[in-house]
Amino acid sequence: MLLPYLHKDQIEAGCDEAGRGCLAGAVFASAVILPPDFVCEELNDSKQLSEKQRNILRLLIEKEAIAWAIGIVSPQKIDQINILYASFLAMHRALDQLPVCPQHLLIDGNRFQKYKDIPYTTIIKGDGKYQSIAAASILAKTHRDEYMLRLHEEFPSYDWKNNKGYPTPKHRKAIELFGITPYHRKSFKLLPSVEELG
Repeated sequence: MLLPYLHKDQIEAGCDEAGRGCLAGAVFASAVILPPDFVCEELNDSKQLSEKQRNILRLLIEKEAIAWAIGIVSPQKIDQINILYASFLAMHRALDQLPVCPQHLLIDGNRFQKYKDIPYTTIIKGDGKYQSIAAASILAKTHRDEYMLRLHEEFPSYDWKNNKGYPTPKHRKAIELFGITPYHRKSFKLLPSVEELG
């Protein structure tokens, strides 16, 4: 079972991102504030769940959460500021949209850029330890997957409906054959033989 909170008497928001290691598409982040008495045994790190499980849990989280929001940073902005800072920015954008102001942030990972004056705790593999971070990982992942399915309609050759922009052999082969799209991150190593494009 995941932990319900770090500080019992504070409004905590869990934050996580999805799509950091992708070659294409925006990076998404989510911030989630769960009720202190929220219990869901199925809740886990989104990577440990099937697509079907994630989609069921997403509906539950969006219904039961005190507040939740999604932040998005475009591939162009990723190229401009790098993926680490783009991940922080996506989390900040999610936090900006929360209708309730958290008193403490639980961040998945080991680094973060301070948001306003809100204290935060970074937790390595936090999405497998705290409910609110696991919930944020599920929302970030499912919302990003939906977005990649829409991009797939526009550029079906890259197989984004299956790889969601990650560097699979099929995705890299398509880059080799057809070049890059406006959704590719030019600052990433898109092909083994090419250090940088653009």
